[in-house]
Amino acid sequence: MNARRLLYLNTHRLTAYAWRHGRLLAEGVFENGDEGLAQFATYLANHRRSHFSVLANIAEEGHVLETIPFLQGRDRQALIARRIGQHFLGTPLATAFSLGFEKIRRKNEKLLISALTNPAHVEPWLQRINSAEAPLTGLYTVAQLGGQLLKQLGQPASRCLLLSTQDHSIRESFLVDGQTIFSRMAPVTDSSIAGIASALAAEAGKLHQYLVGQRLVGRDESLPVFIVASPPAIPAIEKACPDHGHLTYAIIDNQAAAEKLGLHTPPEDNRSDFLFLHLLATNPPRQQFAGETHRHDFRLSQIRQGIVAVGLIALLGSLLFAARETYTAHTLRTEAEALKLSEADLNWRYQEISATFPQLGIDNETLRRLTSRHADLSRQQRLPDQAYRHLSLALNQMPGVTLEGLEWKISAAGVSKTASIDGSDEVTTVRGAIRVSGNASPRQILASFEQFAEILRSDPACAVNILQQPFDMESGRALRGGDSEEDNAKPRQFAVEIIRKIGP
Repeated sequence: MNARRLLYLNTHRLTAYAWRHGRLLAEGVFENGDEGLAQFATYLANHRRSHFSVLANIAEEGHVLETIPFLQGRDRQALIARRIGQHFLGTPLATAFSLGFEKIRRKNEKLLISALTNPAHVEPWLQRINSAEAPLTGLYTVAQLGGQLLKQLGQPASRCLLLSTQDHSIRESFLVDGQTIFSRMAPVTDSSIAGIASALAAEAGKLHQYLVGQRLVGRDESLPVFIVASPPAIPAIEKACPDHGHLTYAIIDNQAAAEKLGLHTPPEDNRSDFLFLHLLATNPPRQQFAGETHRHDFRLSQIRQGIVAVGLIALLGSLLFAARETYTAHTLRTEAEALKLSEADLNWRYQEISATFPQLGIDNETLRRLTSRHADLSRQQRLPDQAYRHLSLALNQMPGVTLEGLEWKISAAGVSKTASIDGSDEVTTVRGAIRVSGNASPRQILASFEQFAEILRSDPACAVNILQQPFDMESGRALRGGDSEEDNAKPRQFAVEIIRKIGP
């Protein structure tokens, strides 16, 4: 993980700090001038892999409240850029903070446009950072962190004043719902505790009058004032700042505040810059003043970290996959060894049992083939029950047909020219005679035979072939009976072949 370094910029100098686990370690002080800028460039070259955040505490800071229609995407950005250009044309160090939407006018968004109005004081430091290709996370101001300080210290106030001492000056901020609406710096001529206390009381009254004149607060509105001070200065400040008029004072002990925030290097005097630097390191604001040109190396660092993170995730996934596959292979190997042992045990038990079997004089392979063949033959065995049942039904319907002979067998398909049955067939050869009254003519006898054959064909699984007709039937010869009544009364022999399909 990249080291984090904080740069505190005021009117006269820039101070570099390393932030590690709640501690601020001073690493260098660089005066505003060519020599200080050269030393700062050397410092950046030695720590170019660190991520730098700049906290500015300078007087040239402007704030403007604006209202714009409800827009989204590029249209909103274009309108905000136009409004920034209208108010702060001479500086690129500007940003806009959304304050929400008006309730009385639909779709109107309230904005706070803030800018550092003297970019010439900040640009030389940013140029050195850009030349060293050091990642710049952002440029922030002390005024941005006032609401966050009060929130983390448990001092909620919808509208209040926050006074703190930095760099022989007093930072005065007016906050609404945790957002700094107005901020300015007032110099301190007397650095004694009594002088600072007197200056705080005077500046609080002046700021209140200015806000009333700008109609940012009402004349009858009570306004709490929070003052950040060191423990030795608290009694003098309490004496100099009694509650009066519409101002009520609350003193914040910077030593106790540092402990509550988790800062392990508390301020040694009234200065509150350590508190704001710690807030910047732990929870930086979403908006900042530096342009994307100055943050180019920071974007590259983010891309680099993203690629490294993706690579680490891929490596971790590969390791987990390899571990799972290794575990699976080990499990399969263990199961295979267990199956081999089980197979050896079963073979040994089989050998013991087979030793008690009577000797058949043939080997196991021949015995296996015989048993398999026997099973196949058993499955192929058929009984003529279906064929005989169908024939008996036909005989019951034809009392004039007498059964004289019956032959049943299983034959391969294709034994008959007229049958086309897949697989094996049941072939039933029926020999019989037709006995009718003496007055029956040959045509009547043939009609009875045809009726019998049609009954046999009624089963779709059967194919009937006529082997012998009751009369000799030849083309070109007339159908004639006998010469006498005794000849017509004689039984007429016939033979038919019934082929039944055998299902698989």
